[in-house]
Amino acid sequence: MQDQRRVVIDYVSPSVNCGEFYIKRIVNEIVKVDAHIMADGHDVLGASILYKHEKDRAWRETRMTLISNNEWQASFTVEKQGFYTYKVQSWVDYALNWRYGLIRKINDGQHVASELLEGAEYINAILNKVSGDDKVYLEHLHKLFKSTNDYGEAITEACTERLYNIFYANPIKLLDNTSKEFQVYVDRKRARFSTWYEFFPRSASETPGVHGTFKDCERLLPRVKSMGFDVLYLPPIHPIGEVNRKGKNNTVEAKEGDVGSTWGVGSQHGGHKDIHPQLGTLDDFKALVQRAKEQDIEIAMDYALQAAPDHPWVKAHPEWFKWRPDGTVQYAENPPKKYQDILPIYWESEDYKNLWNECLDILMHWIDCGINVFRVDNPHTKPFYFWNWIISQVKAKHPDVIFLAEAFTAPKVMQQLAKQGYTQSYTYFTWRENKHELIEYVEELTKSELKEYMQPNFWPNTPDINPYHLQGANESKHIQRYALAATLSSSIGIYGPVFEYMLSNSLLGKEEYLNSEKFQITHYDWNIKNKLITIISKINYIRHNNAALQQTNNIKFCHINNDNLIAFYKWNADRTSQMFIIISLDAQNSQQGTVQVPLHDIGVHHGHNLEMHDLITDSRYNWNSEWCYVELHPTMPFHIFNINK
Repeated sequence: MQDQRRVVIDYVSPSVNCGEFYIKRIVNEIVKVDAHIMADGHDVLGASILYKHEKDRAWRETRMTLISNNEWQASFTVEKQGFYTYKVQSWVDYALNWRYGLIRKINDGQHVASELLEGAEYINAILNKVSGDDKVYLEHLHKLFKSTNDYGEAITEACTERLYNIFYANPIKLLDNTSKEFQVYVDRKRARFSTWYEFFPRSASETPGVHGTFKDCERLLPRVKSMGFDVLYLPPIHPIGEVNRKGKNNTVEAKEGDVGSTWGVGSQHGGHKDIHPQLGTLDDFKALVQRAKEQDIEIAMDYALQAAPDHPWVKAHPEWFKWRPDGTVQYAENPPKKYQDILPIYWESEDYKNLWNECLDILMHWIDCGINVFRVDNPHTKPFYFWNWIISQVKAKHPDVIFLAEAFTAPKVMQQLAKQGYTQSYTYFTWRENKHELIEYVEELTKSELKEYMQPNFWPNTPDINPYHLQGANESKHIQRYALAATLSSSIGIYGPVFEYMLSNSLLGKEEYLNSEKFQITHYDWNIKNKLITIISKINYIRHNNAALQQTNNIKFCHINNDNLIAFYKWNADRTSQMFIIISLDAQNSQQGTVQVPLHDIGVHHGHNLEMHDLITDSRYNWNSEWCYVELHPTMPFHIFNINK
C-alpha cells in the first residue's frame, strides 16, 4: 500500500530527461526551480527546495512561492564546483490553513472560541522550535487562546502578521511529499566564458620552411594575450604517421618533405602520450603550458582517438582494430571525405575495458602535464556511454577540466554529447548567416531545454571549415562574423592567423582551404597589424570587462525594421551589466533602420534619458525614446552599447 500523501508534485524543472542527466551551471550562478504543486480541496500548501553540495551532509532549504495556477518557484545559488542535488518538498500547512479559515470566520462575524483552542494546539506543536521573544510571544498566545477571558485580544492576535510569520518559518510538515532528486554540475567560470585561438605549432617558426617548435609558440603568447584570447588551442602535437601519409591538399600520396595531417596520430616515434620530435621535448611543452598560465592563457590540447596505420597500438593491441578477411583494416571515412591515413578504433572490441582505460590514461597523462582543457575530435564517432564514463572519471578527480565537443553532426547527436557530460559544444553558427536563421538558432539554444545543459561555442571558421560566405570576403564581412560570434555567445573561437589575415582561398566548390594547413607547414608574418586585429582585440577586451557578454542565455532580440540589421539586448543575472548590440549583416552597403529599445526590460519608462556608450568608438549618445534611428556602414558594421540609466 502506498504511503499516505495528499500533495502532488509534478513537472519539476529544470531537469533533463526527467533527471536522467544533470543540468549545468558555473560557480555563483542561480538555479531557478519551478514545479506544479497541488492537493485535493482548498488547503493552504507549503513548499521548499532542498539542496546540498555533494560534500555537504545536511540539506539546505529555500521556501518556494506560489506564482499562479499551482505553479511554484524558488531559486538557489551554487557556490562551489562539483555536483549539487536538489529536490522539491511540499506539505499541507495545517497551521496556516487554520489561520486562513479563522480570519474568514471572524470577518463573517462568527464566534471562534473552539477554533482558538485548535490554534493553541498548533502553537504547542512548535514551541520547542522557537526561542527568545518568539517563544515568549507564543507561550502568551497559548494561554490566551485557551482562556475564556480576553476574547477580543485573542482574535486580534490570531490575525497578526507576526503569528503568520512564525507559523510560516516553522511549518509542521505532516504527510509531506518529496520529488525525485535532480542534479546540477557546477563548473568553473571558463566553462561558460572562454575566448579560443587556434594555430598550428609547426607553422609558428619565424623562418620560412622551418618546422615550428614549442619555443616558437612561447614567442607568440604575447600576441595571443594582446588580442584578448584566454584559451590557446593546439591541433594534435603527437608523432604523425608515415604509412599512408597525406600530401598537400589532401592528396593520397605524400611527396618527400610532406609533413602529413596532425590528426594522423602515431608513428615509430610514439602515440597519444608522445610528442612530435620536431616540436620539442615534453619539458619544452610543460614550459609552454607554464608560460601561458603566467599570462592567464590555458593551453587546450586536441584529444583525437584515432590511429595512423603505424601507431604503436596497431602492433601492441591489434584487437583494438577491426581486421578484414584480407588482413587489412578499413581506413576511416565520413563520406564523401576519406581518411586513408587514419585507422578507426574498434569500439566493440572484446578488450574494450583495456581500451577505455588506456584512453583515460592518455587524458590523465596530459592533465599531469598541466592541461585542463581538451578539444575532442569527432566525438560523435565514439560510443556515447564511453564519453559519459570517461568524462565522469576525469571530473571526479580533476573538476577544472573542460571538454569541447567538435561534432558538426545531427542536432540530437550534438545534444546527446552535451547530456553525456561535454562542457562545451561546437555549433551551426558557422553556417548561420541571415537574420532569420541567426535569431531562430540562438533562440533555440537559449530559450529551450538546451540552455540547461549545452554551452555553445561559436566559431566563424576552423581548419576543416572555410565557409562559403568567408571565401573571398572583405574586411567588413570578417568584422561582422566576429562581432556576431563574440556578442551572441559567451564562448567563441577562431582559427588563426588565417581568420584575422583574411586568408580564405578555397578548393573549388568546397568549404575547404586551398593549401590547407592541415597537410603542410605554412609560413606567416606574425608581426602584421591590421584593422581586423585591432577590432578583435577591442571586442575581446569588452567581453572581459562586461558581465552581460560573459553568458549566453540572457538575450532578447529587438525589433528593427530592416532585415539587414540585427539588434539584441543582453544582461547579467542582477542587471548590473546591460548591453545593447546592433550589427549590420551587409558587408557591402550602408544600412539604416529604427530600433525598438526594450525600456521595460532595462527598467526605465518612455522619456527617461539613456546614455548609450559605444564601447568600440567611445562615442556617447542620449536616447530618450522607445524607437531610435541607427545607421551602420561597412567600415564599422556594428555597435556595442553599454547602457547607463
